[in-house]
Amino acid sequence: MRPIAPAPNKSPTWRVLPFLEAPGALQMAVDLWMLQRCRAGGPSCLRFYAWSPPALSLGYHQRRFPARWHALSATGAFDLLRRPTGGRAVLHAGDLTYAIATTGVAGKRWEAYAILCEFLVRGWRSLGVKLSYGETGREYTSVPNCFATATGADLTTADGYKLIGSAQLRQGEAILQHGSMRLEISPELWKQVFETIPPRSPIASLPRNRIICTLKNAARECLGVELVEQPLTAAEWTEVRKIALPPP
Repeated sequence: MRPIAPAPNKSPTWRVLPFLEAPGALQMAVDLWMLQRCRAGGPSCLRFYAWSPPALSLGYHQRRFPARWHALSATGAFDLLRRPTGGRAVLHAGDLTYAIATTGVAGKRWEAYAILCEFLVRGWRSLGVKLSYGETGREYTSVPNCFATATGADLTTADGYKLIGSAQLRQGEAILQHGSMRLEISPELWKQVFETIPPRSPIASLPRNRIICTLKNAARECLGVELVEQPLTAAEWTEVRKIALPPP
């Protein structure tokens, strides 16, 4: 059992951005904007979103991946882009992503994951899914697929299904943590990308709105904060659209 440090030392009110379904490049820009605003003294932020069209996101430092991914992306099968965080490639097709930006997270990197993942553990438990942390194996650095292995930043079910893969980026005292929750899997697209048979999702029948509502309630309890929904303003959207990530 991981030691849990006190909740992030921020304002008792966190900003929640409304659910957004949009292309991956825009989603990553919003996440980076959250981190930058938080670093500049803005409120902690939480949001949930989905990727449309499907996307394959690479970790920021991931340089080794199949060359055919570029060719597949060129056919329009999915967008190929790079995340601002680390880790391996994640196929976003039927998943739900969460993102947190905050400051005051105590402890080392794995302790920070434990603090910010606790609301996921508690929320999914209330949905009837018990999760535990993975353990990094030697094969992690040799596989391009994030969901092919589970690290200490990831959450798996009792039968070994990796439900959530998370990654972080720190800037000063601010931290961005986001992660993909693998609710549904597109079998054909998965086989095209990873050339393997996809695992069967044990929770595909759970409604997305119910999951989001449950996880928000868990965040209130675990972090001891109030959540106030506030959409991005026109000026904030202008700031978001100025943010660009390097190409894959």
